[in-house]
Amino acid sequence: MRVGAHESIAGGVANAVDRQLEDGGNCGQIFTHSPQVWQNPDIDEDDAAAFRERSREHDVGPWVIHSSYLVNLCTPKDGLREKSIDSMQREVDAAALLDIPYVNVHLGAHTGAGESQGLENAVSALDELDVPDDVTVLVESDAGSGTKMGDDFDHLGYVLDESEQDLEVCLDTAHAFAAGYDLSGSEGVEETIEELDAAVGLDNLACVHLNDSKHECGTNKDEHAHIGEGQIGEAGMRAFVNHPDLLEVPLVLETPNEDGKGFAWNIERVRELREE
Repeated sequence: MRVGAHESIAGGVANAVDRQLEDGGNCGQIFTHSPQVWQNPDIDEDDAAAFRERSREHDVGPWVIHSSYLVNLCTPKDGLREKSIDSMQREVDAAALLDIPYVNVHLGAHTGAGESQGLENAVSALDELDVPDDVTVLVESDAGSGTKMGDDFDHLGYVLDESEQDLEVCLDTAHAFAAGYDLSGSEGVEETIEELDAAVGLDNLACVHLNDSKHECGTNKDEHAHIGEGQIGEAGMRAFVNHPDLLEVPLVLETPNEDGKGFAWNIERVRELREE
């Protein structure tokens, strides 16, 4: 079972491996820089080599790089579009340096251009990337507030079908739940997986962001909760992590650090639910 968390790279990217091991994880996710600003990854070769060596030595992987929160592939604004493409190019290049197979990105918001135009903008932006061999861009499902795209699995399917890139998908359980896919029980989990398969194909599901939700289904509110303690709940999380079509998919947690519970507690909880 591959389960881990989004770890900090403070003090050097190689430290993320040590933090993952401390939390009991064996795969994970990082930012290459602060996600709230336009900033280039600053990773020297020695640190990259240490990250690669520690990951191999301790069998930690796959890793995912999460792109900046500022990236907006759907935007109709030329300046923001160019910044987004440039940022993504630097992320996929960093992934190649670190031997990380995936770079995860949200489609962004169409901000009034309309859904069709927003999706076309995202496809054309992704097609401008020079993605290195052995790196794949993952398009993530979204909670769908405002004009954000990706809350409907068909949005993801459209981008995968229309892009010249060999894209795959990251499903975020809290986002899907907030977008109206009811994961709170076995029946809803089964229906959601069937819809995802119809829209994108489960063979294109490369990663899951496993998060519970602090808000109810369909509210479009994106706020994560501890595994089994949110609105998805224990029954839904158990059904999800034991679904036969998902057993080999890496699970990456972005759960909160509150109430005396952090990543280690949540990773252990996932393992308990899988064992049951």
